[in-house]
Amino acid sequence: MANNHTDKFLENNKRYANGEAIHTSSHPGEQPINPDKNVAVVACMDARMDVEDLLGLQTGDAHIIRNAGGVVTDDALRCLIISHHLLNTDEIILIHHTRCGMLAFTDDLLKAGLEGDSAAEELLGKATGRAFTSCNCSSGTPDQFHAFRGPLEPLDAPRSEGQDERLAWDVRRSISRVLNHPWIPTEGPDAITVRGFIYDVDTGKLDEVSYPGPMGTFG
Repeated sequence: MANNHTDKFLENNKRYANGEAIHTSSHPGEQPINPDKNVAVVACMDARMDVEDLLGLQTGDAHIIRNAGGVVTDDALRCLIISHHLLNTDEIILIHHTRCGMLAFTDDLLKAGLEGDSAAEELLGKATGRAFTSCNCSSGTPDQFHAFRGPLEPLDAPRSEGQDERLAWDVRRSISRVLNHPWIPTEGPDAITVRGFIYDVDTGKLDEVSYPGPMGTFG
């Protein structure tokens, strides 16, 4: 069963949000390959998120998997399965964050803009505040960008109730995707736990997303 280090990390986050530095950056010397806290984190690649600092992690404590949006993609699942079955992690933490760029486009819109659609280029330019550069060609990869569902927001739009709802929806979707994968055990002595959060980039605080919870529908 999981060791429930996540609650300790939440206490660390409160100290971090109050301006206390917990993570130490010095090289720790020789360490084992398995994460010391048996934890894997999936988080966004956003430059404003320092995952080690905001959770109070030290080098060697956890696997940290980052991508655009902190989305549980096929590749993130690949990493989590390896992390659990081969490297002994038993807690998974999923982190989305406020003012995320994944709220500013849809998969179809970005693909159209990259392929040279002028209307899409204009919309993406308005969202980003700069001219969007098209590649004027098609590509089969990636087949998805995993943009968050819902009405488009300007890039880096301030936090709002609607934004929180969209982020929480995707956190729950990601939790569900992990828990329903046949190679990730949720019962018995090898069971994992999964918890999801929204990180406020302005305050440094983590807010937990309830699961199960309302999924809602977005266009």
